[in-house]
Amino acid sequence: MLTITNATLHYGAAHALRGVSLTAQPARITCVLGRNGVGKTSLMRAIVGHHRLSTGQISFEGKVLDRSAPSERARSGIAFVPQGREIFPLLTVRENLETGYAPLKRADRNIPDHVFGLFPALKDMLGRRGGDLSGGQQQQLAIGRALVLRPKLLVLDEPTEGIQPSIIKDIGRAIRYLRDSAGIAVLLVEQYLDFCRELADDIHIMDRGRIVHSGEAHDLDDPDVRRYLTV
Repeated sequence: MLTITNATLHYGAAHALRGVSLTAQPARITCVLGRNGVGKTSLMRAIVGHHRLSTGQISFEGKVLDRSAPSERARSGIAFVPQGREIFPLLTVRENLETGYAPLKRADRNIPDHVFGLFPALKDMLGRRGGDLSGGQQQQLAIGRALVLRPKLLVLDEPTEGIQPSIIKDIGRAIRYLRDSAGIAVLLVEQYLDFCRELADDIHIMDRGRIVHSGEAHDLDDPDVRRYLTV
């Protein structure tokens, strides 16, 4: 579904990505790990169109995306949950969810039932402002907003960051549901190793802008692999 081939990315003279290649397949969870500053977020933002590659190629369902705007990528079925959530604090929960309508056809502009099935607390908070929610509730809201797009690919950047353990479990269950029942391709950046070990089908570890290891989740138990993740 998603194919990244030999991607490089620069910020001025800084080299953020160096020949990155990976794929994300339907009904599979692909996890990208690495220390802070190795290029993980740059890669995610390149996928959704916030950064343009210097060289290399990103394809989705066989279509090259290199010149596509973020809105075009959203219409094609790519949804993004950014690091830090980036909800609208002065809008209500309902209004935040409805911002996901933008790339949809008028007939599809509704909140899917499974959003509230996965995160029932959101249904009870539809009239509350986003800024009044806890960090974990805001993360659920950000994921719910992405799901309003009916994505084929869900890109999540550190969904467990600063979240209490009970909501991490809820997010894990939601991601499994999206893979197993909806067949969505899930691509996530994460530093919480246990979360990746429990969820991921495929892992890629980055270091200094490169993919230095690709394999399955059980590889995280290998000391030679874990050395890329320790400070």
